[in-house]
Amino acid sequence: MKPVVSVVIPNYNYGRYLDQRIQTVLNQSYQDFELILLDDASTDNSIDILQKYKNDKHVSHVVVNERNTGSPFQQWMKGILLAEGEWVWIAEADDVSEPTFLEDCLRAVHSYQDVSICMVGSDYIDGNGNVIRQNVDYWGKNNMKTVTFSGREYIRHKLYWHCCIMNASGVLFKREQALNLQNSIFLTMRYSGDWMFWFEMAKQGFVVEVRKTLNHFRQHEAKVSVEGISTGNRIREDIDVVSSIEQSDIIIGKYKRKLARGMLYRKIKKVGNIQKRNELFLYLKEKLGGDKSDLSVLHWNQYLQYLCPFLVTMKRDRKK
Repeated sequence: MKPVVSVVIPNYNYGRYLDQRIQTVLNQSYQDFELILLDDASTDNSIDILQKYKNDKHVSHVVVNERNTGSPFQQWMKGILLAEGEWVWIAEADDVSEPTFLEDCLRAVHSYQDVSICMVGSDYIDGNGNVIRQNVDYWGKNNMKTVTFSGREYIRHKLYWHCCIMNASGVLFKREQALNLQNSIFLTMRYSGDWMFWFEMAKQGFVVEVRKTLNHFRQHEAKVSVEGISTGNRIREDIDVVSSIEQSDIIIGKYKRKLARGMLYRKIKKVGNIQKRNELFLYLKEKLGGDKSDLSVLHWNQYLQYLCPFLVTMKRDRKK
């Protein structure tokens, strides 16, 4: 009999966290799941730790790559293709979950129809598991509620601005719909593939937010995302995601487009390498038509929002 949930733990050199991560999965209050353990050619003690669990009743696969793929998103898809559950949870190897993560998520997805994505609240923890920032989501005082959105509206008002689903470990998603993304460009990305993935998933159904902190997102001093911003490589991929949203049948107003381009222009200005910066300016113009005037619109928007309570801003738009 197939499990209801497939839990995928993709790992690369996180041996120091693996035992804790696997235990937080095995100790879930909801137990109808399979566990798929993936390793992307780690050079630490990760493989030894994974082998300890190969005979556990929940473990259906232990797959170790001979060569590193260089892409976390290819590992995501490998896990999705191996999965047999109706729902998939990408439980990143360095993160931690609360025991009721699956129970609360499944209760939420069974309360609504056509759900593609169910996300929970997260906080940030350091290497020792200490909370370094609470309530990292934008929900504010609206915690402890469960809210549902049309996926298309979620894209229009939330995902268009940035990747507001910040951590795969805090998400349960529909496997059948994820299988539609086997040829998606998210698999070619290194930095913004998660943003592209959630956009393409949200198009296929409803998004549910369980506004409880059930996921603990580990922060590291040296992160791929930070390196991607400083070099400008992530910004290029961000432009690709925004372009994909704008070229879809999701209606995005002209003023919002100018604000989004202004935000991208501002990011590019912070890139240290002048040649790289100029290349990104050209790429922004080529893909989105963005230029310096969009930065001026963004600048004035920051002041005019106080005079006009109905003026579109990212913060106001996300609260819809």
